[in-house]
Amino acid sequence: MRPRPDIFLVLLIFSCLCLSASVADAQIPRVTIGLEGADNPQEVSATLQVLFLLTLLALAPALLVMVTSFTRTVIVLSFIRQALGTQQVPSNQIIVGLALFLTFFIMTPVGKQINEQALQPYLDEQITSSEALGKAMLPLRQFMRENTRENDLGLFVAMTEGTRPANFSEVSTLTLIPAFVISELRTAFIAAFIVYVPFLIIDVVVASTLLSMGMLMLPPIMISLPFKLLLFIAVDGWHLITRALLLGYVHS
Repeated sequence: MRPRPDIFLVLLIFSCLCLSASVADAQIPRVTIGLEGADNPQEVSATLQVLFLLTLLALAPALLVMVTSFTRTVIVLSFIRQALGTQQVPSNQIIVGLALFLTFFIMTPVGKQINEQALQPYLDEQITSSEALGKAMLPLRQFMRENTRENDLGLFVAMTEGTRPANFSEVSTLTLIPAFVISELRTAFIAAFIVYVPFLIIDVVVASTLLSMGMLMLPPIMISLPFKLLLFIAVDGWHLITRALLLGYVHS
């Protein structure tokens, strides 16, 4: 005997009614956003700390690029890929990931100083948040100062209005950061030029050879790419480039 379709319809309607009744009896949470009065100053302070933390997280990528070794590292690695002519090998994710981990490695001494001088005392409630921020900036400013050219720093100091700083401690961080960035760009392009020249010579030799042989329709990159890869592997290129990047930074 086949089941009647109207029985299934009745069961379905009954199940829907039971479900709606159970939902009606249950308490559904509601989400609200608003401002309420604080009973004590600690509640206001905690709210401001959360707001400051969210703002810092939003600015973290820019801070990572501007005040660390990431700029020089990622530019040099990108130029290596262009010099080899391997198009998207290594991929952008690998280039950025390697630059990021090299940045963590290079900035480890600075991070240790920030942790010992600012973060741990602040967590132990020995210093205030403003004092912790000031102490955290000292190792970072010292790192940028040691890797910034005098000409670049003098450019921004000369363009500032008001009293000229008598020593480095009086130079503002907003003046030091752009000087550090353009110094990093100059150093990165110098390193990229040195890396580019050997591979450019291979391209010229291969192109001249193909032209003299009358093979005009054959792309030179198809012939030069294996030779460039062979040269890069023979000299252990990734080791040399990484070693140069690590030794190129000065730590106090």
